[in-house]
Amino acid sequence: MNSISPQVIEDLRKLWSAIATKSHPPVRALVIASANPLVYCAGADIKAFTTMDETSGAQMVNDAHALFRELGSGQVATIAAVNGLAFGGGCELAMACDVRIAARSAVFGQPEIKLGIIPGFGGTQRLPRLIGAGRALEMNAMGDPILADEALDLGLVNRLVDDHELLDTALQWARKLAAQAPLALAAVKRIGSHPPGNLDDGIEAEKRAFADVFTSSDAREGISAFLGKRPPRFQGS
Repeated sequence: MNSISPQVIEDLRKLWSAIATKSHPPVRALVIASANPLVYCAGADIKAFTTMDETSGAQMVNDAHALFRELGSGQVATIAAVNGLAFGGGCELAMACDVRIAARSAVFGQPEIKLGIIPGFGGTQRLPRLIGAGRALEMNAMGDPILADEALDLGLVNRLVDDHELLDTALQWARKLAAQAPLALAAVKRIGSHPPGNLDDGIEAEKRAFADVFTSSDAREGISAFLGKRPPRFQGS
């Protein structure tokens, strides 16, 4: 069921660390998909939770939050290819990615309230940023799932495709995002995904980011490639 457990968090962390810091040539995009045709991620491993004390439980939550924050930042584009159930931590993992592509079979939900708890991996924060405070409160407080077409209408997912097209579509997005200038992509993610509440503060952040990327080697390469009518070769510098 791909349940979120300490071992799964550790495995994802090892994979992410290898991709984000050690890969040669550098990886520019990551697709997080499930090999289970019925389930993306059914949520947290509740049985594993019952074996943890306060210290180990807090460690797992902190580790998961740190990982999920990194998935949505930096120069590596992250794409959740969601099929089947994406409940609780599975929905939160998908929300931590830059974009979400859903199969028509996908079902999203934050059912933690029905266990007497609340989302623990960012569901109270990322969900309202994606779909608005009112609908996010409804999903978190009622705990009822929504189907893929409603998730698309709400803005929880970026694209809805037939089940057999899911992985191919996710890989197409990955290739396109991987071809973008890494510094510019990181800047767009940093200031655009969670913009400051004040427009003036947001504009100042954009001005600083524009100045940084405009003086980069990638910007010079992109402009030169455009004028030369050739594909750019971005290096992330």
